[in-house]
Amino acid sequence: MSVACVIDVAGPVLTVQERRLFAARDPWAFILFGRSCETPAQIRALCEDLRDSVGRACLIFIDQEGGRVQRLAPPVWPRLPALSFYGRLWQDNPANALEACNLHHQIMGHMLTDVGIDANCAPCLDLRLAGASSAIGDRALSADPACVAELGRAGLAGLQASGVAGVLKHMPGQGRAALDSHEALPRIAASKEVLEQDLLPFRTNQSAPMGMIGHVVFEALDPVAPASQSAPVVKHWIREAMGFDGLLMTDDLTMKALDQPDAVKATRVFEAGIDIAMRCHGTLEERDAFLQMCPVLSGPSLTRAMRAEAYAPKPAVALDPDQLWARFTELTGWERAMTLSISPDPTRKAWA
Repeated sequence: MSVACVIDVAGPVLTVQERRLFAARDPWAFILFGRSCETPAQIRALCEDLRDSVGRACLIFIDQEGGRVQRLAPPVWPRLPALSFYGRLWQDNPANALEACNLHHQIMGHMLTDVGIDANCAPCLDLRLAGASSAIGDRALSADPACVAELGRAGLAGLQASGVAGVLKHMPGQGRAALDSHEALPRIAASKEVLEQDLLPFRTNQSAPMGMIGHVVFEALDPVAPASQSAPVVKHWIREAMGFDGLLMTDDLTMKALDQPDAVKATRVFEAGIDIAMRCHGTLEERDAFLQMCPVLSGPSLTRAMRAEAYAPKPAVALDPDQLWARFTELTGWERAMTLSISPDPTRKAWA
């Protein structure tokens, strides 16, 4: 049986040692980063080898949002705008914004399924708020919770239509964080009433197959533990108050927000009620040790994992990317060949 972990791959080719490790430990799923994405043919071969290593058609994840966060990037793949583009479009024409955001995610989903990837850590439903860390910034759709909720719904549907299972992030809403959790542990001091606004986009999309919980302390919910290790946040705020029954996974457990040994991280996230731990960077030995710390999927977590796997089957009729791009350009003016100078990806380590 699979263990409750999404684990990374070191490079563009699965090594003999990795193949042996994954065959022995059987992680539930894998996640690819830029270091593993060079060409379409190479990624297809890697995905095939990963699934072969565990002997099943497991999900393979990626972070592909558009804008700064795009592992499949130019010059091999076309660039898509950051999500804030659709928030601005919403102000002028909500109907066009909804269609464009849906097309953005269909186009992106087609890029992913074309190379064998069938799960995406998107859409980002955090609010874009003044004074917050730039780690979210233009990755967020808008400061308006209702706008984010509706555009997020359109994005999630676009991924599903292309055969990709989406992941709502970063539950329960970390747009107010003044620090970047890749570098430090943020604390959000907002009241429960204010946090309800941040939760609205997630509550609206609670039928999503998966959600990702970040490493942020929400003082009104739990003044001590980050959300990813907090039973009050996971079990009461997200499961009970919000009513979310999809699969819950952590953000990357190697982020500097969590200054703890791996054994402590693993114990605390599963005790808090998380279904899946995600570890995205490390040596072969570190990955081996961590996989042994993760429990075998069972009970409600296994049920949620199976639902996530079945959420976005391959479309009965293949998408036509030329047709999608033509309508997208008509709505937005964004050309398929466009490449822009962009800010550094806040989710990418220097060596990733």
